[in-house]
Amino acid sequence: MQLKHTGRKDSERGEIAVYRILIVDDEPDIVEMLRCFFERRGYFVLTATDGAEALKKAEQQPDMILLDVNMPELDGMEVCRRIRDFVPCPILFLTARIEESDRVQGFAAGGDDYILKPFSLAELEARVAAHLRRETRRINGASVRFDKELSIDYSQRKVFVNKETLAFPKKEFAIIELLSANAGQVFDKERIYEKVWGYDGEGDSSVVAEHIRRIRARLSAVTDREYIETVWGCGYKWKS
Repeated sequence: MQLKHTGRKDSERGEIAVYRILIVDDEPDIVEMLRCFFERRGYFVLTATDGAEALKKAEQQPDMILLDVNMPELDGMEVCRRIRDFVPCPILFLTARIEESDRVQGFAAGGDDYILKPFSLAELEARVAAHLRRETRRINGASVRFDKELSIDYSQRKVFVNKETLAFPKKEFAIIELLSANAGQVFDKERIYEKVWGYDGEGDSSVVAEHIRRIRARLSAVTDREYIETVWGCGYKWKS
């Protein structure tokens, strides 16, 4: 499948810049196969064959990371945890694991999606393209919300409470964005999961409660005001 457009708008130059994708796997043959595949489709490809190298390459702020879970020494889960607060791009795990606990662990670490080995290159490309489209829509729709002592900068993906700056992991911020942009509207866990992880997500809505808990914990450290309210039996809403 040939993508019609594999770039993002460079806001400073008004040009189309090539998407930068980081591929991390401890099997060199897989890395080379994916490198050739995505380069032929117009992506700029960075590669790494272990966790330590992945940390260094992530400093280049890729637009997408394909990250193998099962690597020796520094595995994909730990790489994801270390970079998640600093690298906002989508992270898609490449894994042979299929247990629900592994998926929940991956989402809790900050991953955005899973694809199981062995995988179809066409499906992988479609997932990558879908995540990049979501990122483009998010960036183009950037704005700021002010709510009492709290401010949300959707473009920087940051929350400001009084003088404190909070940088949330990608999925946690996406939940904040969904709820705050629709203040007063109740979302059940299934709908939050659908909106944040997408229809093709590999986990389930049970991860939503854990993400909400972590958001509340970070906010409660800097403010006494409760912004996310539990509507028992229904879901969650942002207090308007």
